[in-house]
Amino acid sequence: MQIKKFKAKTLKEAIAEMKEVFGDEAIVLSTKVIDSFENGLEQKMFEITASVDEQETFETNNNNLENSNVRDFQSEMKKMTEKIYGISGNDRTKNLTKHPKEQKVKVFDDFEKIKSQLLDKDIKTEIANSVIEKVSQYSPFVDEANRDDYLISTLGSMIPTSEFELSKQNKPKVISLVGPTGVGKTTCIAKLAVISKILHNLNIGLISIDTYRLGALDQLKIFSEISNIDFLVAYEPNDIPKFMKKFKNKDIVFIDTVGRSQNNKKLLNSINDFLKKVKVDETYLVINSTSDYKVMKDVAEKFKVLNYDALVFSKLDEAISYGNIVNLVDEFKTPIKYLTNGQVIPDDIIAADSEFIANMIYSGKLN
Repeated sequence: MQIKKFKAKTLKEAIAEMKEVFGDEAIVLSTKVIDSFENGLEQKMFEITASVDEQETFETNNNNLENSNVRDFQSEMKKMTEKIYGISGNDRTKNLTKHPKEQKVKVFDDFEKIKSQLLDKDIKTEIANSVIEKVSQYSPFVDEANRDDYLISTLGSMIPTSEFELSKQNKPKVISLVGPTGVGKTTCIAKLAVISKILHNLNIGLISIDTYRLGALDQLKIFSEISNIDFLVAYEPNDIPKFMKKFKNKDIVFIDTVGRSQNNKKLLNSINDFLKKVKVDETYLVINSTSDYKVMKDVAEKFKVLNYDALVFSKLDEAISYGNIVNLVDEFKTPIKYLTNGQVIPDDIIAADSEFIANMIYSGKLN
């Protein structure tokens, strides 16, 4: 994966430069406005951080593999080995069988030390054991110089992600965000709305059913006025169908739900009363990445009543480790859609990428 920053005087110019370098397959990881100096004068510049998958050649028997985010481990290891040693799988097998003494790689067998490091990152024992087991199969190729690459690639193969599909259709795509109180659902929706409107030129509508939390409606109302996005408040479930008729020409309609404790089944079901009034295409469960794993697990289990199909991990800038991310997705087999790392709109949001998340978990750093 290649990651590069693009700067320009306007957002449109920055996007054009990104597409010229990376093509239409580029993924925008974040955007922000920065101060720049040109000819001694200070001016505002737009900076986009984008990524694109490197196109690599695989052996014939791998040509028909689907481009899945949950990547096959054997393919990942083969790709990593070819990248490091510059040899094909057939050449590698031939060298190992015919000329084992010519191999100049150092056998790496200090797996207990590595396991301890993985556990220190709050990765569950069974996942750490699985990583070690898979990497150990390639021990003849692993040394101190490339060990981290193998570990990160292996860890990434265990992290499912899914893309946020943005396109104009003949009807609105409805996306709802759910989660406990205070996890950052409203801010996340604001970021997604701005990205969809400004970067992808889509017609966006916002509906809030969060009429309980003090200031929640004011927050979205001010945001919608600044960004020129239509915003409506549903006070009862029957408001939703009426609002969807008003939004029939929208490309995407985001629904902001009220934060509820996972332990209050009655109030969780009350959210469903609203969401059942419209066909929701995607529901994201927002989880605070600073939470204890038992809390994360409890939230993920009890919010199943709202039929979420992807995860957003929030407040990464406040977390001290990220191992619980892989722990949770491994247990619930639910892909990650986005990560958020602050309150700035629309900057502090990152499109989920398996290798990026694995590197973040392993290094303990966001950058």
